[in-house]
Amino acid sequence: MGDLSNRIALVTGGASGIGRASSLALARAGADIALTYYTAADEARSAVAEIEKLGRRALSFKADMTDAAVVERVVAETEEKLGPIDILFTNAGGILKRVRSVEATLDLWNQVFAINVTSTFLACQTVLKRMEKRKRGVIVTMSSLAAFSGGGPGATHYAASKGAIVTYTRGLAREVGPLGIRVNGVAPGLIGETRFHELFNTPQGRASAVAGTPLGREGTPEDVAEAVVWLASDRSSFITGETIQINGGAGVY
Repeated sequence: MGDLSNRIALVTGGASGIGRASSLALARAGADIALTYYTAADEARSAVAEIEKLGRRALSFKADMTDAAVVERVVAETEEKLGPIDILFTNAGGILKRVRSVEATLDLWNQVFAINVTSTFLACQTVLKRMEKRKRGVIVTMSSLAAFSGGGPGATHYAASKGAIVTYTRGLAREVGPLGIRVNGVAPGLIGETRFHELFNTPQGRASAVAGTPLGREGTPEDVAEAVVWLASDRSSFITGETIQINGGAGVY
């Protein structure tokens, strides 16, 4: 995966699902971890305990990552207690609910863009102000298969927000590449063991997605975490501006 010894990683939405798997994988690779959560307090405590069992330092923050002042506090406290942030994984986000685009409210549209796009922008901007001074760092953003497929039923608002993240990732990579900072993204497809698909998918929908996947299975949070660690490591040192689709080949057919 890559050696991340003595590096500091901030994972937003890092208490459960893909965020938790990525926090643990980064820790196994040698990084100390700060993670944020919004409602999953018990899972955050558990994740911190698991990371500490690996011999790494860990912090957790209850944080609304759409609030600029909160994001600044999280970043400042992380750097004060753990050290300069080397790796940022902007995992926090969601869909809120499925609804046809013609029936979606402006409030829903704005909320989904806030939790997906605004949270990504604020975290990146706040961390980059520090990374640019040090002329080093790696950012991994969280997109989705929906950004490329247009999303499943009732997910056009979500797909649009995740598409914005793909574009933001490419643009940001161009801006900060000359300063020695890399920016890439991951775009998962159907990943089991996540709240997203437990809450916003059906058994029939999941079976249909698997049937349309050449590898014939759901992904796991660990499948995504492996890619996050690789992108965060020096093994991907000549890759920037890319969003890696992790979906078992969905869309190939």
